[in-house]
This record gives sequence, C-alpha cells and structure tokens, in this order.
Amino acid sequence: MSDEKTNVDAPGCFYCLNVKPFFRKAWSDATRDHFRNARVELLKGVRSVIDDRIGDLSRHETKGTHVTVE
Repeated sequence: MSDEKTNVDAPGCFYCLNVKPFFRKAWSDATRDHFRNARVELLKGVRSVIDDRIGDLSRHETKGTHVTVE
C-alpha cells in the first residue's frame, strides 16, 4: 500500500459522486480557513480545560501525616 494519497473517485460512491463535488464548488478558501481556525480554537479550549484540571490537582495538599517507620 502506498503512503501517497490518491485523488481518484470511486465509481458508484455516494461521497465521491455527490459530496466531494459539492464541497469543491461551495467551499472557498476563506470557508476552509474559517473551519480550520475553528478546529484550532476547539483544541485550544480542550487544552485549557486540561491545564485547569492539572493546576487544580496540583494545588491540593496531601492529607494525612508522614510517619517514619524504623
């Protein structure tokens, strides 16, 4: 199997015959950039939630007492 992407439409494929041509005509470069930026912002939001949770867990003190066993 080749790692190179092919741009071949499969005969009888609904996606290849209907969806791909629609997106080729309907999506401008500005639309593509908008959705790319939206994906980036979504990932930044997820990262922020994870960072906040890590910070919250790091702030809590451990409960209990340290006992040295001889």
